[in-house]
Amino acid sequence: MDSFDFLSPLDARYQGALLPLSKCCGQNCLIKNRVKVETEYFILLSTLGLSNFKLNKQEIAFVRALQNLSAQDFDIINAIENTGYKNIPATRHDVKAIEYFLKIRFQAHKTLKNKTNWLHFAITSEDTNSPAHALILADGLQNVIIPTLENLFKNLKTLASKEAKSPMLARTHGQAAVSTTFGKEVAVFASRLQKQITTLKNLKPTCKFSGAVGNFNAHYAVFPNINWQKVAQNLIKKLNEGRKIKIELSPLTTQIDNYDSFAEIFDNIARINNILLDLAQDFWRYISDGWLKQQIVKGEVGSSTMPQKVNPIFFENAEGNLGLANAILKFLSAKLPISRLQRDLSGSTVIRNIPVALAHSLLAYQNLIKGLNRIVFDRKKALETLKQNPQVLAEYFQTLLRANGVNNAYELIKDLTRTYKFNEEDLNKFLAKQKLNNNLKNKIKQAKAENYLGISPLLAKEIK
Repeated sequence: MDSFDFLSPLDARYQGALLPLSKCCGQNCLIKNRVKVETEYFILLSTLGLSNFKLNKQEIAFVRALQNLSAQDFDIINAIENTGYKNIPATRHDVKAIEYFLKIRFQAHKTLKNKTNWLHFAITSEDTNSPAHALILADGLQNVIIPTLENLFKNLKTLASKEAKSPMLARTHGQAAVSTTFGKEVAVFASRLQKQITTLKNLKPTCKFSGAVGNFNAHYAVFPNINWQKVAQNLIKKLNEGRKIKIELSPLTTQIDNYDSFAEIFDNIARINNILLDLAQDFWRYISDGWLKQQIVKGEVGSSTMPQKVNPIFFENAEGNLGLANAILKFLSAKLPISRLQRDLSGSTVIRNIPVALAHSLLAYQNLIKGLNRIVFDRKKALETLKQNPQVLAEYFQTLLRANGVNNAYELIKDLTRTYKFNEEDLNKFLAKQKLNNNLKNKIKQAKAENYLGISPLLAKEIK
């Protein structure tokens, strides 16, 4: 297909940016994982002492080599499923297509061609699909999502430390509140993100491998003396070799896994995305206020008609993709754990969109990193704004007066500062009327908003 024929921008406009995710979560990866599950199970069966079924080292090596699918292999598998291949009619079934593909390859081997009856033995398609989808999710998290989030966290941590002592106006309810530092406000996001990344690292996708409705019916009916639960556990152990994020076996299921673990992961990512959505909108506002300057790149265009524009595109793109990702993640989280009776197929088409949700999340993370690398905090402009709002010292004034025994201190300062034109002259007139000692008056007169920072400079460097 020509890229302009793709329905999704993920496969066209954003294809290059998403290549790392495509390599571990794409459609071919799902097929690879299915083949891996089927072949490793086939090998495992050969170790159980079943009648007339034992593999030698050469046969095992041949079977494992089939996991390294070629472009031609993918074409054959897709043909078996969709159009038919040679004397095999179209299966219209993705997992059965894998089984038939493996049978074709076994037929080319002098001894394995007599052992094809052990392929896909006693299992249902979900026993192949469930571990395959779990592996895809684990791979996406381990290889792409978590490393990108950690990179984003490092960028925020660095920015927080750099601007730890840079005063700025804090707003609550959109109104001038008190003083803070830009570094501390960035540190808030870094701290929130760090906590959620830690949680995400500890979550493991689960899967099932227990037959038609989760009871190993066929397994135990034919070979009642084999511990099939242990066989399933050994298969998952084999699939986990060399992995940081491991998948786990659900002991009690219907035909499908309960997907509660998937929902936990999706909800965790959605929380991360909400934190970053908050960040994107705040930084957009700081850019709008002129406190954050965007570096100009020669040749880039902000507007097709207004040459002066340098738009906050990275934060806007991130905001859009975070919203879209969460719409999918929340649906997946709500949908997948629910299935009528022992199984319905409505989740089958839905689960294929896990990489889509991860892709939109990844685009957002990438754009936020780009945005952070293109901004500079304008300390002069931020300080200017802070000085233009001397009323932010009202909290300090009324607290200081209270501490020195002045009655109705809050009300006095409220009447003084709750005006759009409060300035130094108003403050001097107010102090002239008050029966305060000179030391107290001088403290109030000498107060500066840029020094009223509390421990915000220290908090900005709290992130470890």
